[in-house]
Amino acid sequence: MINGQRVIAVEEHFATSAYLEVAHGLDVWTGDQPEMRLMRGLENTDPLRSKLTNFDARLQEMEACGIDMTLLSLNPPGVQPYDEKSAVPLARDFNDGLVEIIRRWPERFAGLGTIAPQDPKQAAQEIDRIMGPLGLNGIMINSHTRGHYLDEPEFEPILEAAESAGAPLYLHPRFPSPQMRGPYMDYGMIAAVWGFQAEAGVHALRLILSGAFDRHPTLKVVLGHLGEGLPFWTRRTDNRYAWTYEAAGKALGMVKLELTPSEYLRRNFAVTTSGIEDPDVLAFCLRCLGEDSILFATDFPYEDSAAEARFLSAADLTGSQRSKISHANAERVFGIPASASNHHPQA
Repeated sequence: MINGQRVIAVEEHFATSAYLEVAHGLDVWTGDQPEMRLMRGLENTDPLRSKLTNFDARLQEMEACGIDMTLLSLNPPGVQPYDEKSAVPLARDFNDGLVEIIRRWPERFAGLGTIAPQDPKQAAQEIDRIMGPLGLNGIMINSHTRGHYLDEPEFEPILEAAESAGAPLYLHPRFPSPQMRGPYMDYGMIAAVWGFQAEAGVHALRLILSGAFDRHPTLKVVLGHLGEGLPFWTRRTDNRYAWTYEAAGKALGMVKLELTPSEYLRRNFAVTTSGIEDPDVLAFCLRCLGEDSILFATDFPYEDSAAEARFLSAADLTGSQRSKISHANAERVFGIPASASNHHPQA
């Protein structure tokens, strides 16, 4: 607990040694090879590999930081760089393994399942299994899949299944897609310095501007890093959407939306604090999005969990804001019981 509040961290990655052994033996789609060279290097090297795979050490760190529960997710970019014949069974096996981990520590861990968007039909079926028999708490998708985005028609079964099953979709960053990658290739911009948030922000805005949330009004999407920059741009995005649609909407292939872009951001999205230890940005997001839309996260193992916990502890929050950001919003968005002792996923 921190400041007397239960704390749930919701962007917390892991892998198992068995998963890594299988995944690292698979061929990677050509466009994802630069990213996977980096990620496989990290996953094969301590201290990151141990942080991903050692649950005894993770529990000790959670205890030291005052984190009561972690919402586990597969280390990015998950199964998305592999061909569908490999990715579909790999995702299923991973999800089965995640359930076993939660069963072992039901009061400390919940989980986001993994799907293979490369096969939208199979992915939709896996969402039903994730939210049904497996009893998990949502899904994580690592932005684009082979340069394609979830607003594209081929992925409609995934959006339908997520909305129907009540599966919140955590849209996690990765390297920019090949078609937008060129200017990011220098100075380390391709990764978390800038490319990650640019990629995820573009993906989320594509979903909004495509009308996806008119078709799926109850679909919930979660963005890390306090919204991947989108909250900062709400006023301009609304203004320029309205002006541009009237001036040249048909020529630019724009979609007539039922709401303003910012209204979808406030209605259909939640954001997490992962990697943003900035009280001014947190205060801005509270004003822009409201206290019901912000969740705590540490981005384990890529950020310092102790520093993230200290940030939460020191944040200038009302009692209601502190309770919601620390745990209540995570309980509501991801269906985590207020007391996790009765959360026993079934195989």
